[in-house]
Amino acid sequence: MRRNELRNIAIIAHVDHGKTTLVDALMKQSGVFRDTEQVGECVLDSNDLERERGITILAKNIAIQYKGVKINIIDTPGHADFGGEVERVLRMADGALMLVDAAEGPKPQTRFVLTKALEVGLKPLIVVNKVDRPDSRAEEVLFETMHLMEELGLKDAADIPHIYASGRTGFASDDPHAKSGTILPLLDMVLANIPGPEVDLEAPFRMTVTTLAWSEFVGRIAVGRIERGKLSPGQKVAIIKADGVHDIETVETVELFAKLGREKVQEAIAGDIVAMTGLPEAEIGDTLADPAAPEPLPRIQVDEPTLSMTFTINSSPLAGKSGKYVTSRHIRDRLQRELESNVALKVMETDQKECFKVSGRGLLHLSVLIETMRREGYELSVGKPEVIRKQIDGKWHEPFERLEVEAPAGDVGSVIELVSQRRGQMTDMKAGRGSHTHLEFLIPARGLIGLKTRLLNATKGEAIMHHRFEDYRIVEGEIARRKNGVLISQEGGKTTAYALWKLAERAAFFVGAGVEVYEGMIVGENARDVDMVVNPIREKKLTNMRSSGADDMIQLEPPRDLSLELALEYIEADEYVEITPDAIRLRKIALTENERKRTGRSGVLV
Repeated sequence: MRRNELRNIAIIAHVDHGKTTLVDALMKQSGVFRDTEQVGECVLDSNDLERERGITILAKNIAIQYKGVKINIIDTPGHADFGGEVERVLRMADGALMLVDAAEGPKPQTRFVLTKALEVGLKPLIVVNKVDRPDSRAEEVLFETMHLMEELGLKDAADIPHIYASGRTGFASDDPHAKSGTILPLLDMVLANIPGPEVDLEAPFRMTVTTLAWSEFVGRIAVGRIERGKLSPGQKVAIIKADGVHDIETVETVELFAKLGREKVQEAIAGDIVAMTGLPEAEIGDTLADPAAPEPLPRIQVDEPTLSMTFTINSSPLAGKSGKYVTSRHIRDRLQRELESNVALKVMETDQKECFKVSGRGLLHLSVLIETMRREGYELSVGKPEVIRKQIDGKWHEPFERLEVEAPAGDVGSVIELVSQRRGQMTDMKAGRGSHTHLEFLIPARGLIGLKTRLLNATKGEAIMHHRFEDYRIVEGEIARRKNGVLISQEGGKTTAYALWKLAERAAFFVGAGVEVYEGMIVGENARDVDMVVNPIREKKLTNMRSSGADDMIQLEPPRDLSLELALEYIEADEYVEITPDAIRLRKIALTENERKRTGRSGVLV
């Protein structure tokens, strides 16, 4: 039978094309909020990191009612590094709203999420968003999106239903030049073109766990869409693991999504997206089935990680001063807990003592994990990001990415030079929006590490850069390392303005005056290409012959503020980023000069 009173849809798009803002409009105009209720922007981006960065990191579920039909909406991340979130939740939907920015058009992540949606058989609907932008080219973008769908093998792409909308203003229309109205025509298009789920209520219960949540009161919460049958509190289910082992557990509560939350029900049926408690051993990808008919569903498949980093304990002299969790056991337990919900992450213990190799989709994917751990009170040290290589037919291969850059026409030469230095090969160049030029490159993934900062510097902050994984290819040659050496503190103590002033001509600093440092800590960047050991805590010798106020004349430039991502991009193989709840520092792995001499790379003592 078909459930015409229910729709399950996912909203997919490239990063910053307006998914979460569009969901805000859908909730406000479908009656989720009271008329007098104060509502902010991007309501679903509830995570602190999501609000600070302005991106969606975790997929989320809500439900709205419209014309007697319950519509479950799955909001997905748009950044390529969080593609694992998209891959695991798409199975819960029957259709997808493919959002495309009316000015930017289809971007690399548009192709990625659309490919994943078509692979699981979702019916796409095109929403050309942000049509109220001054530089909107809505109709042209619609044809570009249809062309992309044809490239991906979708037949009759020209017949795909589409609509023009503005999530921020809150309207949708068949007219690309519309500037006002309501968002409700978009919901009408969903009801008319995405059918309700086809279900078998008499068959034995079965579903796949696609999401895990945690509550201090009820423990683990398993979320997924019921594929067939019915589910009630107190019902026994078989948890079928990856190795085929069956565990029998009893479901304690069953909840359905309602507006922004969930509500308990006495029965859920096939097609419903449910959250249940009482299954402490359930993991993402496990099949939940009737014990009398334990038939497993295909497990969720996600793309392999492309980047890895070393996580280890914070072994610096300042360790333990601000964090609550500082031992390798704490780090191991936290990483294992992350694996339960982060399906694109992999963690391996290494031969080195107290070191873990953590692999993910990209630098942003891993840096969000590190920042989350830092805010939870963890202290750790992290090594230089490295791409994951594979041996294919006896030859080493590395991941390559499709890079797209939009830059001012006058800066195109600088962009091409920077990308070429990192083994990038230009595949296309054409006129972009306004005075910008659109460039496409094929580049090794390791060439992207640190590239964004250099592109922004070369284009005075105007370059826009996007990339997505392309494939594995034979390893290219070496990529030039960091051009500048670093300044390494000779001993521990607090930096002085006098010492930094004496060094200012030959360096840019990462620390200011009065900052606690230790031997082996990196305090600045050398103007030359060698590392240099310096004394940043040296004080001026006092004499009777000096004018009053002479020290007040010392003026230092503000230190360079390194964010977590910039720090990870900056370090070399013999360096760590030290992460604590109140500081991000750079250091040498070997803290003393004698240790560094033994490892073959020494600084020049001054």
